[in-house]
Amino acid sequence: MVVIFVRRKDAVVRTYKHGISGFAARLTAAEAQSIAKQPGVVSVFPDAYYQLHTTRSWEFLKYETGVDIYSDPGSPGSTSSSSHGSDTVIGIIDTGIWPESKSFDAKSSDPKLSSWNGTCMTAQDFTNRKIIGARYYNDPEDDDDDDYLTPRDFVGHGTHVASTAAGVEVQNASYYGLAAGTARGGSPGSRIAVYRVCTPAGCRSSSILAAFDDAIADGVDVLSVSLGASSLSMPDFKDDTISIGAFHAVESGITVVCSAGNDGPDSATVVNAAPWILTVAATTIDRDFESDVVLGGGKVVKGEAINFSKLQKSPVYPLMYGKTAMKSDATEANARNCISGSIDKAKINGTIVLCESKDPGYSLFEKEEEVRSQGGVGVILVDDLTRRVASTFKKFPAVVMSSKDVPEILSYINSTKNPVATILATVATPKYKPAPEIAYFSARGPSQNSENIIKNSQPDIAAPGVNILAAWMGNDLGGTPEGKDPSMFNVISGTSMSCPHVSGIAAVVKSHNPSFGPSEIKSAIMTTASQLNNDKSPITTHSGATATPFDYGAGEMSPTAPLQPGLVYETTTVDYLNFLCYHGYNTTTIKLIAKSIPPNFACPNNSSPDLISDINYPSISVKLGKEQSRNVSRTLTNVATGDGNSTYTLSTSIGGKGVNVHVSPSQLKFTKSGQKLTYYATFSTMAGSSVEGDVFGAITWSSDKFKVRTPFVVSSS
Repeated sequence: MVVIFVRRKDAVVRTYKHGISGFAARLTAAEAQSIAKQPGVVSVFPDAYYQLHTTRSWEFLKYETGVDIYSDPGSPGSTSSSSHGSDTVIGIIDTGIWPESKSFDAKSSDPKLSSWNGTCMTAQDFTNRKIIGARYYNDPEDDDDDDYLTPRDFVGHGTHVASTAAGVEVQNASYYGLAAGTARGGSPGSRIAVYRVCTPAGCRSSSILAAFDDAIADGVDVLSVSLGASSLSMPDFKDDTISIGAFHAVESGITVVCSAGNDGPDSATVVNAAPWILTVAATTIDRDFESDVVLGGGKVVKGEAINFSKLQKSPVYPLMYGKTAMKSDATEANARNCISGSIDKAKINGTIVLCESKDPGYSLFEKEEEVRSQGGVGVILVDDLTRRVASTFKKFPAVVMSSKDVPEILSYINSTKNPVATILATVATPKYKPAPEIAYFSARGPSQNSENIIKNSQPDIAAPGVNILAAWMGNDLGGTPEGKDPSMFNVISGTSMSCPHVSGIAAVVKSHNPSFGPSEIKSAIMTTASQLNNDKSPITTHSGATATPFDYGAGEMSPTAPLQPGLVYETTTVDYLNFLCYHGYNTTTIKLIAKSIPPNFACPNNSSPDLISDINYPSISVKLGKEQSRNVSRTLTNVATGDGNSTYTLSTSIGGKGVNVHVSPSQLKFTKSGQKLTYYATFSTMAGSSVEGDVFGAITWSSDKFKVRTPFVVSSS
């Protein structure tokens, strides 16, 4: 394997020698083509840039389940001290870490891990018994810049991710008083290993591959990867650094958790969708960052944003519609949307301006800047997509409204001789309903790479990724409100934030079940997920439509149920190799991804994408034509503790027309722990009918203690 750089000084810039064999080099196109033809070279591909997928969340998950995984051992709801994950290591492949954060304080009583093989590539006081490894991978062009010869975080993203996954409890955490409470990660006892692969220029694929290679040798248990390729230029598995690195990691027993991407709500935008990766969508939590607009006469219109408004609380500021403030040489549409250069400074000086959002080419922050630069004192921005995602306006009173609130505000403006208003500073309000809902930005299925298991049609699981409070770098001078010092915490959103929620729980599951491999951990998380919100109604998307597996995979992650799942699906390396065969690869191409192939392995005869449904995965997807049927089997392993005697009874649910599902047997009777039993499902279209769109449903096995749910989708072929 060779990763190509543009030719410069020394040719070879990085070697891979642990879980991966290869090197990164600066080569001309002709040299790369020549090397690709050499015996023993299985892959040569360019070094591409990947992008980042940029407290209350854990309290919300606890509220949804009624169980506290952090309770004292022996107390009601406790899962034992091992649930804190103190014997596990979570590797964070990201922008680095800010080690001085209280979220990474270590206890002197924390034992050293004898199994740890990692290192710290900087001053020894950078690491402790919490952060036990720290590596960095610079762009070769930055090697002479001493500022970047460190695993320290210069962006904030990696620090936020690491503390969400494994931060210790920090009392009185807040973002300038907002969202105040106790901050903690999903597995506060886990150790952290940092792999800084991103520089201000971006995240090079050669660095990402090197991080996977080192993490395998270091001995991490879980890898949390909150970055990925763009959905607009998504590489195939054999050309995707994350898919390749993750395959090698999973072969070594490491669970790899990745963000699904932020290119939603459009379909076919999910990335990091290889079946050996646990892919995470983003949902909201039950906390709102509310900033109200008060109109003359005292009418209050609720909005969403994080601002630090110092305007008077009474409505004394003139209120104007952007269209009314149009410059003589601007268009009405541009002025209505407060596009740069469209607003007359003389007209809006000292006023609050209402700006619409019907021009997607301009961000909310560009419109805020236009009003601020022209002398306005505040801005009301209209945007239905971002309404539940609190945009942060650090230096100017701004608020985001839903379009349904616009008629009321315009009616007031048009019916009042001197309309006035004010914008109130943000207040964090908990117990918002309904929650969770799918974040508008969360990437959706079906995947562009494969559509024949739900995994490759969608994310696997959903977790909180909106308005998440977590640790931040301590020198973020550019991100501070006027007159305030940098905060050690920040509130941001993205599937980057949902990913470490799942990484933390994966570490807890591993600690509680040391024999579980990556596929059993994934199965435990997926089969115990919830599909209901805090109103006990089906989870919805940002638009109010009922969410489907294309939006959230198996559903919203539970923080406790995966610790004792009852039954699990074991997806073997051979399953993944067969998947690649069904995807269209031959054994030569498979060598581009897999570390090793069993000596007697060969792709099944007549391999086709339809057969992807046969791999032993915790979800099922089939395609049917008119009056067709398809048989699928799945094998479950009994992992319940005790004598192992348990009986599981079948139930099925299906939403949609034209499809039948028949599962046999109707009961699974286990007599011992570790026993495997197989069931068979036949999906068929009804006589004379075809599948209408995508039909979703679930196969559920229930005992007196456990419920194991497997989602499915039937699509038209």
